[in-house]
Amino acid sequence: MFLSLVSLASALFVSEVAAHGGVTSYNIAGTTYAGWSPYNPATGQSSIERPYSTYDPILSPTASTIHCNDNGQASSSQLTATVAAGSKITAFWSQWTHEQGPVMVYMASCGGACTSVNTASLKWFKIAQTGLISGTLYNGTWGLGDVMKSLKYDAVIPASLAPGQYMIRHELLALHQANTPQFYPECAQLSITGSGSQTPSGSYLVSFPGAYSMSDPGVNINIYSNDAQTTSNYTVPGPAVWTGA
Repeated sequence: MFLSLVSLASALFVSEVAAHGGVTSYNIAGTTYAGWSPYNPATGQSSIERPYSTYDPILSPTASTIHCNDNGQASSSQLTATVAAGSKITAFWSQWTHEQGPVMVYMASCGGACTSVNTASLKWFKIAQTGLISGTLYNGTWGLGDVMKSLKYDAVIPASLAPGQYMIRHELLALHQANTPQFYPECAQLSITGSGSQTPSGSYLVSFPGAYSMSDPGVNINIYSNDAQTTSNYTVPGPAVWTGA
């Protein structure tokens, strides 16, 4: 009986993990970087990605860990990838099963060495997003649908961005459960080079937590409602995308 219960618990754990996901690697300007492995021991791991411990979703838009799915601290062997402004960065997931919801990519200046910065203290700006691509809220094509098919998402670092150390934050927002948003953010450290001189300000900058609330129509949403079956527009939560202009 005991062994049966253990087997059932193990099966449920594996099933739950398989239903979710997190960023597992990056390709930056043609160079591949291994991501953090949340289900392996932290000892011996060395990555540009900040540590996180689970593929499970964050269920509150104001959760204390919503910045980077962690406590905000770097690992003991934290790495930073050097990349020129204007380069493409591709995040990869080893698994993803939800096709309704947006993808968002943010960056934040660390104001110095990122390794010494708690990500909860940063001001973030959005550099890319893909929400509802076509169709209706109920049966349309979403950014998450593309991630589910390809297990990757491309974004370009604005070419005019001023050099310095930055965090980059990839976030999947799953909307497959009515009025129950699921947030999946992960972050990595970058050192941006180039001759750019621009930085965002004002309404482009947000904090995590603070950028979202359950009153946001793109967060607290029921894609199965009668209205959703004929609604063909969706407001991606957070600030407008900063293009570097």
